[in-house]
Amino acid sequence: MKLYNVGILGATGAVGQEMMKILLERKFPVGELRPIASARSAGSEIDFGGRKCTIVEASDDAFEGLDIVLGAAEDDIAERFAPAIVRSGAVFVDTSSAFRLDPNVPLVVPEINAGDVKLHHGIISNPNCSTIQAMVALKPLDDKYKIKRVVYSTYQAVSGAGVAGWKDLENGIKGEAPKKFPHPIASNCLPHIDSFLDNGYTKEEMKMVNETRKILHNDAMRVTATTVRVPVFDSHSESINVEFEKPFDLDEMIEVLKNAPGVVVQNDSAHNEYPMAVTAAGKDEVFIGRIRRDESVENGVNLWVVADNIRKGAATNAVQIAEEIIKAMNE
Repeated sequence: MKLYNVGILGATGAVGQEMMKILLERKFPVGELRPIASARSAGSEIDFGGRKCTIVEASDDAFEGLDIVLGAAEDDIAERFAPAIVRSGAVFVDTSSAFRLDPNVPLVVPEINAGDVKLHHGIISNPNCSTIQAMVALKPLDDKYKIKRVVYSTYQAVSGAGVAGWKDLENGIKGEAPKKFPHPIASNCLPHIDSFLDNGYTKEEMKMVNETRKILHNDAMRVTATTVRVPVFDSHSESINVEFEKPFDLDEMIEVLKNAPGVVVQNDSAHNEYPMAVTAAGKDEVFIGRIRRDESVENGVNLWVVADNIRKGAATNAVQIAEEIIKAMNE
């Protein structure tokens, strides 16, 4: 089996650490694993499946000899090093939002649009975590019934805000004041993720709107979103209201979802079975339940969609993209 040299930019963060775990879980054919991080971490070692890998300081020369670089860093770091990664000949799979709406950069959820991997020019973007799980749910329905309008309402875990978000909830439970969020998150919900824009939406909300259109290749699709941070440590939940162009049979729709890649349907209300953050945490599937007709419109449905935001929402999706890259390399 051919082996590939893989770098992880931002290897010491939560997503970078999860990427290493998932590379091992999925038996990705790693030759060299090169963890890349800031100067303060450089020189220390990370265990990768029994191998000791020395952390390399992020620099323009840090990517030479790599085939794939998985990006787990913030936008400014991704923008700073993307040119050097592309010059090195590696493919950059970036989880930041820096390149998602660049028309020359594919935005990929492998269950949905794996073929777009072949369109890259050195960079492939991982969508926003909330968009990823929504797309896994919506693409098979769009293919069959043609989406007319989508309304997103999200309930997003604090891990989506990094270690600082996690600590705000942990410390807030003890009665301490928040440091990451503008208000306490413990025993509270904040309808505010990322900064506010002139149109009254947040950046997170507009990410979902614009990324949905790009992934589904439909710039005219009507999409709106309200994104909320909730006092949950891991896994994002979403209420998705969808209106279709075509009529549908609800039982048939449930079968479509059951047969969709990456989906687990949990839809037995008689036995209180529905997706929950506590059961989705640590898993790679997207869980869908509370599937019911929206009786206020002609062809509408309500879905409850839950997924682990660090795994499927970031690290797992990036590793799946890397798997598609090596498939394309070998075709």
